[in-house]
Amino acid sequence: MNDRTDELRDLFTEVTGEETVTESQSDDRGSLADVDEAAVDDRVRSVIDRLRDHHDFDTSLDDDALVRVVRAVYDGDDDATIAADIDVSPEVVFAARMDLHLLTDDDTDLPVPLDEVRAAVERGDADPEALADDLDADPETVERALRVARTQERIRTVSRRFRSEFEDALPEAALAVSLTDSVTEDGLDEAAEDIETDTQF
Repeated sequence: MNDRTDELRDLFTEVTGEETVTESQSDDRGSLADVDEAAVDDRVRSVIDRLRDHHDFDTSLDDDALVRVVRAVYDGDDDATIAADIDVSPEVVFAARMDLHLLTDDDTDLPVPLDEVRAAVERGDADPEALADDLDADPETVERALRVARTQERIRTVSRRFRSEFEDALPEAALAVSLTDSVTEDGLDEAAEDIETDTQF
């Protein structure tokens, strides 16, 4: 093993003329503390512009406020916290998140069957009051569920593209996304363990 390491080191020195690689690696890696925040905001704003071109926004928030919403969501802030920061109601923040394709786990944790709400949206039969009667739920909750279902459909239509662009623009988002993916994969692995597989034909 040591002989192989020595051979690789000699080869590197011969090709590059450098004795070590540690210093150059350290210089290139950087840290989150070195991030140009203004540049990050510009990248997020650019994604917002493309998203607005793709479909009309319901939100009345300007781009600066929407950038703050995006960054706050990826920081893990809830609607109430974000609302207090930009001086609007949590409902305004929720509407902005739907326009921005920024669904959270809490959005799908509703006291109504979201699959039935999605089915109503697909049928074009999404009147909140009528659906509330069918589901024995209050119209406000059903209206929120409809917004979530429509947002899910928009996200699927673009293959999650804009969400991915936000994550590419935000240095801290990579950590959050990787943790989320890890949890999802663990859950799938656990589910797979309970499946009996018959490979005999």
